[in-house]
Amino acid sequence: MSLKNDFKTFINNLEPTNISDMETTVGEIAKKLNNYYYDLTGDTSSHIYIVGSVGRTTAIKGVSDLDILFDLPNSKYKQYDDYEGNGQSALLQEVKNVLKGRYPNTDMSGDGQVVVIKFSNYTVELVPGFKQSDDRFKYPDTNDGGKWKFTDPLPEIDESKTTADDTDGNFRYIANMLRSWKNKQGFKFGGLLIDTLTYNFLNNNVEYRNVGFDSYLDMTKELFKYLKDLNKDQSYWYALGSNQQVYNCDNGKFITKAKNAYKKIENLTEESSNINKELRKLFGSKFPKKATTEARASYSYNFSKSYSDTEQFIEDMFQVDIRYSLNIDCKVTQDGFTPKFLSYILRNNMYLQPKKSLEFFITDIDNQIKGKYDIYWKVKNEGQVAKNRNCIRGQIKKYNTVKLHESTDFKGEHYVECYIVQNGICIAMDRLDVPISNYKYIMG
Repeated sequence: MSLKNDFKTFINNLEPTNISDMETTVGEIAKKLNNYYYDLTGDTSSHIYIVGSVGRTTAIKGVSDLDILFDLPNSKYKQYDDYEGNGQSALLQEVKNVLKGRYPNTDMSGDGQVVVIKFSNYTVELVPGFKQSDDRFKYPDTNDGGKWKFTDPLPEIDESKTTADDTDGNFRYIANMLRSWKNKQGFKFGGLLIDTLTYNFLNNNVEYRNVGFDSYLDMTKELFKYLKDLNKDQSYWYALGSNQQVYNCDNGKFITKAKNAYKKIENLTEESSNINKELRKLFGSKFPKKATTEARASYSYNFSKSYSDTEQFIEDMFQVDIRYSLNIDCKVTQDGFTPKFLSYILRNNMYLQPKKSLEFFITDIDNQIKGKYDIYWKVKNEGQVAKNRNCIRGQIKKYNTVKLHESTDFKGEHYVECYIVQNGICIAMDRLDVPISNYKYIMG
């Protein structure tokens, strides 16, 4: 299969499968709110807007958040603007209680700026707002005693759809690829920022606006080159269509990740024997796995023994929609030596030696994660010795602990990944590669 077809298959694999179900849910919510606030019976479409990545048609398979906005009567604004106390909070509670009549057994809350409805495989975030004469929406913010804010999603939706049409779908495809990259690498990268930077990339590199899949490798290189050269300290960019300020994510971590991505693929060509393997490392298992003769080659030249491929992938076990940050590190100890952190070792280009004790642990987890969640860990050994000993590992296991103990025992490579899973969705993850010494020792 050519790389052109691999990219086409990759894009097809990212197509979301739950949009129809989401649209049905939106209709039910609209019907309930239209009946209560406008005395409209059975109306499933008036006054309601699908916004966010689903509204901009840039969501991918596994999308777990559905953002919608409902336009309330202006009389409700006056009522809660004159409210004694936090009128914004009271408004959210009213809308939540109305929807409780439709979903009495569903986990629901009203706080901050949204009413949150948690279904089994996605979460609805409903913003009750008031449409203005300029098509912006005024909406409640319950923080700091309550206030009103403005949002302008409609021109963002229009510009996304127009740009997708004008670029033969490339705007949508590239935004999809960046979401898949974000989920595979495990870092926070907001959807509106992704779409805005995709829009900017195509406007700054017009030669890629209407390319076909046969040019996608070159386009991907230029995309990561564009992202890596952005200013990590920039506070915000202006959103496509609306020119609203869309803020930097996680101190510009996406720029550091883009630098790493570009370094891995800048010298690859379609003829490179490892091209699919490297692209799968970037984008995940939705990118096709190229058939190889690795087993025969290993036997002929390395006389390797057979081994069991026990590796598991998080995207095959759960929906993956990385929305929060997670950071892990490792304390490296050995009798008679001062303990060191793996982050320090990596920063100083040092190497691990054998017979080390490794304590992996979560250093930081996003405080915006609310409610219960599970913690999974994965330990993966790579290299010929791991295959010879039939010990590549790679299983994903639920430990529900913030620490994981391992050791460096034999020759090869390894990495560790940690995942936060909530309601069947992987919402945060981090990965730590262990440096390889001249002796190439790894965990057993």
